[in-house]
Amino acid sequence: MLDLVIDNALVFDGVGHPPERLSVGIRDGLIEQVASRIDQPARRRIDATGLWLTPGFVDIHTHYDLEVEVNPGLGESVRHGVTTVLIGNCSLSVACGEPADLASIFQRVETLPAELIECWLRQGRRWQSFAEYLAHLEQLPLGPNVAALLGHSALRVQVMGLARSVGGLARADEIAAMQALAAEGIDAGFCGLSVDMVHWHKVGGVWAGRALPSHHADYDEYAALAEACRERDAVFQVTPNPERSSSVWNILKLGAASFSRPPLRMTLLSALDLDTQPALWRIYAPFLWAYNKLAGNNLRMQTLAEPFTIVSAGPLTPLFEEFPTGVELNNLREARERRALWQRPGFRQRFASDWQRPGMKTFHRDFSRIVIVQAPTSEWQGRSVAEVAAAAHRPPIEVFIDLLASADEDFVWVASSANNRRSIRHALMAQRYILPGFTDAGAHCRNLAYYDGAISLLRQAVQTGFLSPERAIARVTGEPAAWLNLDAGVVAPGRRADIVLLDPAALRTPRPEPLLVNDPALAGALRMVNREARPPVRAVFVNGQLVADGQPLAALGRNKAGRLLARRSPIRGLAAVRQRYRNRIDDLNFDHGLTDYWDIFVMKHRRWPNIWLHVLAVFIMYGSAALAAATLDYWWLLGIPLSNVLGQFGHARFEATHVDGRDALFSWRALLALTRLALLVVCGRYRGEIARVQSLVRR
Repeated sequence: MLDLVIDNALVFDGVGHPPERLSVGIRDGLIEQVASRIDQPARRRIDATGLWLTPGFVDIHTHYDLEVEVNPGLGESVRHGVTTVLIGNCSLSVACGEPADLASIFQRVETLPAELIECWLRQGRRWQSFAEYLAHLEQLPLGPNVAALLGHSALRVQVMGLARSVGGLARADEIAAMQALAAEGIDAGFCGLSVDMVHWHKVGGVWAGRALPSHHADYDEYAALAEACRERDAVFQVTPNPERSSSVWNILKLGAASFSRPPLRMTLLSALDLDTQPALWRIYAPFLWAYNKLAGNNLRMQTLAEPFTIVSAGPLTPLFEEFPTGVELNNLREARERRALWQRPGFRQRFASDWQRPGMKTFHRDFSRIVIVQAPTSEWQGRSVAEVAAAAHRPPIEVFIDLLASADEDFVWVASSANNRRSIRHALMAQRYILPGFTDAGAHCRNLAYYDGAISLLRQAVQTGFLSPERAIARVTGEPAAWLNLDAGVVAPGRRADIVLLDPAALRTPRPEPLLVNDPALAGALRMVNREARPPVRAVFVNGQLVADGQPLAALGRNKAGRLLARRSPIRGLAAVRQRYRNRIDDLNFDHGLTDYWDIFVMKHRRWPNIWLHVLAVFIMYGSAALAAATLDYWWLLGIPLSNVLGQFGHARFEATHVDGRDALFSWRALLALTRLALLVVCGRYRGEIARVQSLVRR
């Protein structure tokens, strides 16, 4: 008997195929059947007529590392259809290091509520190794599935101590120790490692105002950690320093492949349409195509499905971490301390100078686009600072400083600094080498709310048509899961029963504005959330268990539903990784299960326009060689590179499968496979080979 059958749903498989009206049968947390009709008896049947059935959404960038300890249900993500979250981003994790040191880092960088930090510290750490930490995660009553990156800042604190980790370079022996720990962690089950170079990510506590430990590393340290990931084909997540263009070049050098080493599976933050750099977005697509397709690397950037809007409580905002006087304000915990700082001689002038200083900025600082949400004068609400200043015949910077100094957190303001142009935002979300995500779920609880990032993408796709629904769903399910090498994001027999039922009519309604609530999960602290009267997500199943039916169930976080996810196909050794990359079928299909190169070759050559171009290329290649030998006119040999160009054009135009660099130039295996292809096509037997290999892959 099946545990559950969902009938009559329009099923999206998560890999981009057109949807079909099917039934889905589930048993023991796995999808057992996907068919037009399932007559097998089941303990429960759901009639999903009029609903879409999709894989659960994969959130690739969260900061739930602390919250999952005290609120393992993670209901704010689950209510929006998220069934898998990736923690440990931006060099932050709690897998190692002293808890008090880690708490000060999380509270400042990700502005987590003090109540959450204190609750976590009271629990105490219950693990002494990476394996014990992962086992601890697995035994929590998780709502969604959890996969984890190992944070470089935590590694630095473990090896160097907090004081030295935020003060300078590591010694060679310390770098070796961190590399060994990274390797140990990945082998234990982490998906990879995260590093962070951003200068405005600061530490709190005793060392308040210092940049994160990961920021203080040099290239050799980053390279050692990258090598631990490269040798295991694990994820390397990195955030560059926008103040230093050299950081970007160093990152690209870290990820680059050569004939002697495989590429690094690297994800880079972030592909945003910055208001301060309005032409930057044009670089992303051609650069990523060249870096991945031509150079054979494996880089993904991340983007956001909405305008990057931050709500700030007076001077307490991540936007102020970008300049010195803003850092000084964020260093202070009490309003009276900040008011005293404003009274110091010269501080207001220094703040104004920092605010107006030219140079690279990620926040525009345009007072006409800074809107007042709350202020002592109620009629100012909803107006920009520039409008209020113009009415008072005063410079906007003076009005802004007065509000900050007098009202402190009672002055609430909002500004959006990226992704404001809808067409460009859509172009970024549709780009094959950019993963929609970057929600920061669990971080900046009072400043932003992108828990519904996947739903927001689907809304925009349905309402504008910039992506088909099946492609939009694949972008936030099967594609990120495949790239992260996780068992998630696909509806198919044998796969995890992480499923969402969606009301497509609700996707045509506008996205509501986020609102602040007192969240019991955070000991009553304020959290900005997404709520709507008729949510598109009607039901969420994690490993076959119902965890939300329009809103999270009361049992979420008490009864275990989610699991710890490790990499689907762990691998070790540069030679093995290099072979995996040479044999990949496309940009996502590394773990296809085929071992014979001919079978892999067939999977790369299944579209007939591309096949016929390759047959023509083979005849040109052998014909050129024969004519050169017969006439002793070696100019005929120019036909050989022409044949190569024909093959490359076939892949570029008709079949976007991966072509290994060595195979493209010359390899015996490629030569033999091309010859066999031409002979089988001429003999009319190649269609049978395609069918045979496709059946192997399905099995």
